[in-house]
Amino acid sequence: PGKVVRFIPRTEIDAATHTGVDNVRGVIIEGLAITPVRDRYKIFIIDEVHQLSSSSFNALLKSIEEPPPHVVFMMATTEIGKIPDTVLSRAQVFEFHTIPAHVIAAHLRTIADAEGIEAPDEALALIARAAEGSMRDAQSAFDQVIAFAGGRVSLEDVTTVLGLVGRDVLFEVVSIVADEDAPRAFEVAGRIVERGYDLRLVCRELS
Repeated sequence: PGKVVRFIPRTEIDAATHTGVDNVRGVIIEGLAITPVRDRYKIFIIDEVHQLSSSSFNALLKSIEEPPPHVVFMMATTEIGKIPDTVLSRAQVFEFHTIPAHVIAAHLRTIADAEGIEAPDEALALIARAAEGSMRDAQSAFDQVIAFAGGRVSLEDVTTVLGLVGRDVLFEVVSIVADEDAPRAFEVAGRIVERGYDLRLVCRELS
């Protein structure tokens, strides 16, 4: 009660679909001179900035070099190697890393306990590993498993719902490789294909 929520003026452009220099000029450069009426800063967010064309980067460079005092640029990318050095040298770089699987599993345990869901640690660890560092993906996957299994989740439920490779299959493949048993390797590979597993997923889980 009594709290006032204020939204800082921001303009967002998706560089994946607006790569041309005209878009940069129209959305960003022409808006630099307009100062915010109420707030201290105006923020320009450029998502997937590495997909901007060379001419767009050149047009943007002057604005990044000498931005008005009320302007802040935020640029997001998954391929920092594609950003020109002239832009990188004028920016602060913050690298965000994926969340470790054990941290995700611990958070899923907190959710399960709070919601009264029975789930073994192995099942939560499998969901966490499949999320590949994304807490949001892990929570979405956990929701899918709960919708399928109800209040009691098993390891088999997780592998079934998410299409993951069972640990028994992985251990069998590792054993075959260690024994250098080529005929069994072809036989197990055939079973894996028949079950509908994605072979790329099998290789990833093996690694």
